[in-house]
Amino acid sequence: MRLHLITVGEPRLAYARAGWQEYTARLGRYHKLKITHLPGSTPQKEGEAMLKAAGRAPLVALDPRGQAWSSEELSAYIEKQGVQSVGELAFGIGGPDGHSDELRAEARALWSLSHLTLPHDLAMVVLAEALYRSATISAGEPYHR
Repeated sequence: MRLHLITVGEPRLAYARAGWQEYTARLGRYHKLKITHLPGSTPQKEGEAMLKAAGRAPLVALDPRGQAWSSEELSAYIEKQGVQSVGELAFGIGGPDGHSDELRAEARALWSLSHLTLPHDLAMVVLAEALYRSATISAGEPYHR
């Protein structure tokens, strides 16, 4: 399955750039990856651009209002999408003001990484690592222990 990671902005801090590069490289061994970094604007314009970038792919929007998933639940969700012949699944991280109501309504799912508010750079690293971890679970590899 192809995973499309759509973010408003790119990681700016050195640790985040290194983490993003590390985990997207690892994730690329399990899934075809497409990465789109959108310019910051208003939540409405960012949402429109994110939905356009996702195209026909179902969008999982990272949002504090969403459901928290364990690593195993995330892995099962992605596997289920693949079984349902979803060829591409998009994951979207919005800008500092979050997602618009319109984007949340259009998203296939809302996923909360944490009850904490995470800095944008850290959220990007956590997303990439969580997706990598879920891929190793699906592959039956020991990384997730």
